[in-house]
Amino acid sequence: MNIELYDTTLRDGAQGEGVNFSLEDKVLIARRLDEMGLDYIEGGYPLSNPKDTQFFERLVAEPLTRSKVCAFGMTRRKGVKPADDPGMKALLASQAPVITIVGKTSDFHVKEVLRVSLDENLAMIAETIAYFVAQDRQVIYDAEHFFDGWKLNPKYAAQTIQAAADAGASHVVMCDTNGGSLPEEIARYTQEVARTTDTPLGIHTHNDCELAVANTLAAVDVGAVQVQGTINGLGERCGNADLISVIANLGLKKKGYQLLDTEADQEGRLDHLTELSRYVYEIANMSYRNSQPFVGPSAFAHKGGMHVHAINRVASSYEHIDPASVGNERRVLVSELSGRSNIIAMTTKHNIESDKPLMDRILREVVEKENQGYQFELADASFDLLVKRAAGTFTPHFELVKFATNVESRGGNPVTEATVKLLVNDEVHHEVAEGDGPVNALDAALRKALNGLFPSLRGMHLVDYKVRVINSEAATAASVRVVIESRDEDGEVWGTVGVNENVIQASWDALVDSIEYKLCKEEGPGGRTLAKSPN
Repeated sequence: MNIELYDTTLRDGAQGEGVNFSLEDKVLIARRLDEMGLDYIEGGYPLSNPKDTQFFERLVAEPLTRSKVCAFGMTRRKGVKPADDPGMKALLASQAPVITIVGKTSDFHVKEVLRVSLDENLAMIAETIAYFVAQDRQVIYDAEHFFDGWKLNPKYAAQTIQAAADAGASHVVMCDTNGGSLPEEIARYTQEVARTTDTPLGIHTHNDCELAVANTLAAVDVGAVQVQGTINGLGERCGNADLISVIANLGLKKKGYQLLDTEADQEGRLDHLTELSRYVYEIANMSYRNSQPFVGPSAFAHKGGMHVHAINRVASSYEHIDPASVGNERRVLVSELSGRSNIIAMTTKHNIESDKPLMDRILREVVEKENQGYQFELADASFDLLVKRAAGTFTPHFELVKFATNVESRGGNPVTEATVKLLVNDEVHHEVAEGDGPVNALDAALRKALNGLFPSLRGMHLVDYKVRVINSEAATAASVRVVIESRDEDGEVWGTVGVNENVIQASWDALVDSIEYKLCKEEGPGGRTLAKSPN
């Protein structure tokens, strides 16, 4: 059974708190969705803002390859002919081949929100759809508050659906607008409406009960042939159905459903789901949702020693699918809950798995560090250095003599200065730098002292900095954990961690680890490369 995929990230998803797409963002996302082979991409409401109007203009000038572009709008206004309605004119002017019209299904909303008669609402639905069909547009009808309306007055709700179908709508989409329906209700009412119309049905759910994906799948199982949703579940309030999870479930978990054009395309594109998810997060300037099913960084992360021991033998023992099937990867975490299996998995590249005393020593060190407040789940580089130190294979590339920071106000503006004195190859390097705060100034001074000696550091930069209070009961004397994320010119990202009662010292420790890890990466198989003299 073929299932059509309808994406509304650029319209419904953009209504989520903290989501704000630029025109270029919208175009980039649309083209990535087109590459994935989604059937429909909803671009927005052309009358609502100039950005949406420009979006449609861009796609007219440079059309998509596979996907159909949809312009979204409402039924005509009360007492106005469709041809005279500004909203209808804007939808036509968009030149979108598909028009998605939302109308009222619930008699409660007709009376209390629209404040028109029930007959007028039916006329608004029918005349609007018929107008666009006459203009050679495909029309998809979104039945707003469908499930609430069907519960209150199924007879009238059915009349609205029939009005849309008779006017020529290609699909009738049942919308769980308030997100309050349960899967069994979705299935029951979808079956009931299917008995009243031959028009193909779609499903559009919201996640207010955290059931949007389950509700979508329930509707598909009883006959819905189109699913609407957003990438990563972005959307108003608690969001929409996450198309990532919907696609993964239909493509990998359920049998008999076909999506993404052809079977070959489907198999070739499902393994890009993680990439697509993270691409949209990056465009939206949002952090990944670690625990997001299928594609989150934690979706296939294993922490318990018993779990890791099992997956080392049989991966499927604690994984419901192969992570690679959705483009994700398995991660083994190291913590105080770890066993030797975790350490073995995390230290494979060091070839020390046969050294049982060393493995025990590393595990004891991890447990002790975590007791002090360290966490290595996001600090893989610090863990790597811990292993090298425990194995006696780590030699520092530089040693700290002293550092100092100073903050003063100049004309009402704070100015931060840091001084760093290092010992490198028995030579003292003393540098000073200013920055936007103590940590930035320290980083600048540290790099100033090392860049001439280790040129590869020029391609490394800090991409994230997090501070977390560990023992808040100690108030201002509490210890803090600083986690730094760095990236180099090769695109590799690594995390380092520092813990101290002094946030500057904790930051320094994390900074030093990040640089030491980068320098260790540059070492050849023959051992450490010494710093080059600037002269």
